[in-house]
Amino acid sequence: MADVQLTKLKKSFGNVDVIHGVDLTIEAGEFAVFVGPSGCGKSTLLRLVAGLEEASGGTVSIGGEDVTDVEPADRGVAMVFQSYALYPHMTVAENMGFGLKMTGSDPKFVRERVQRAAEILHLEQLLERKPKQLSGGQRQRVAIGRAIVREPKVFLFDEPLSNLDAELRVRMRLEIAKLHNDLGATMIYVTHDQVEAMTLADKIVVLRAGRIEQAGAPLDLYADPDNLFVAGFIGSPKMNFLAGTVSESANGESVIALTEFDGATAKVPVSGTLKPGTEVLLGIRPEHFTSQGTAAIETRIEVIEDLGGVSYGYSGADTDNPLTIALEEGHGIKPGQSFKARFDPARAMLFDPQSERRIR
Repeated sequence: MADVQLTKLKKSFGNVDVIHGVDLTIEAGEFAVFVGPSGCGKSTLLRLVAGLEEASGGTVSIGGEDVTDVEPADRGVAMVFQSYALYPHMTVAENMGFGLKMTGSDPKFVRERVQRAAEILHLEQLLERKPKQLSGGQRQRVAIGRAIVREPKVFLFDEPLSNLDAELRVRMRLEIAKLHNDLGATMIYVTHDQVEAMTLADKIVVLRAGRIEQAGAPLDLYADPDNLFVAGFIGSPKMNFLAGTVSESANGESVIALTEFDGATAKVPVSGTLKPGTEVLLGIRPEHFTSQGTAAIETRIEVIEDLGGVSYGYSGADTDNPLTIALEEGHGIKPGQSFKARFDPARAMLFDPQSERRIR
């Protein structure tokens, strides 16, 4: 395993800049996940690490060695793609060992590596099958096994679970997490699914428009986002954002009058003093609504999703920004019913609607 260092890394396609001077360190043995909306540059950044894209500026270092101009095959990385890319005429064992065979490795050595990878991924009984005889999850495990056989310095995953159904995605997610624990290898994983990011990562790197918005441990990003984008992207369902105005501010607290809820206020902790009349956005997560909360808003629940372990109520379901509330067990609320939703203002966050930065 090895660390990965990106320094002022840039990528342009013609006159279009898609990666804007990224600086990032991924420690040896760390599981880093690049996450963000479609088109944010996460796959391009991964391909720059792999050497499949040529950098327009900056450097890529792996294990302390500058590999910016090194061929992909010589970087010590192995990549697992969204498509399995297995040879249909080869057996599982032949697919897994093909890379080593092409480098002229001793057949006995190849067999030993393949057998070890098969044991890790529970593929021992499938080694003589062809890809058409495998399920989607088994094929993806073979593709991962092909990477393991090479014993790379860094594993790269480009949305490897996108082609799988929901149940299989959960199972494969657990297998990849266990694989990282077993191998202790450096892994970089790309996904647009923030649930995958939260459950797999040691470090999440949130990208938007080719720039890093924030990087850190999953729960740190959840509990302490730097800006509106990260706060809205990390967490499922997403954070609610309520327009408000500062009515008074003193002693490390600001009273926020919520614009869309007549007479509703929330006293939110802040480190500084905000000027009365300042417009803000108050962020509160759906799961932070609780009957013990000291702040309350009156709303009408239009749609209820009962998911078994949790229920969500939605107000303004036909808008672009519906209010989402996690309802307590035995809530007894019916669609169309008015509801006083309480929350703890100490768990709320304030954001500047212009700069989108967090007001701490």
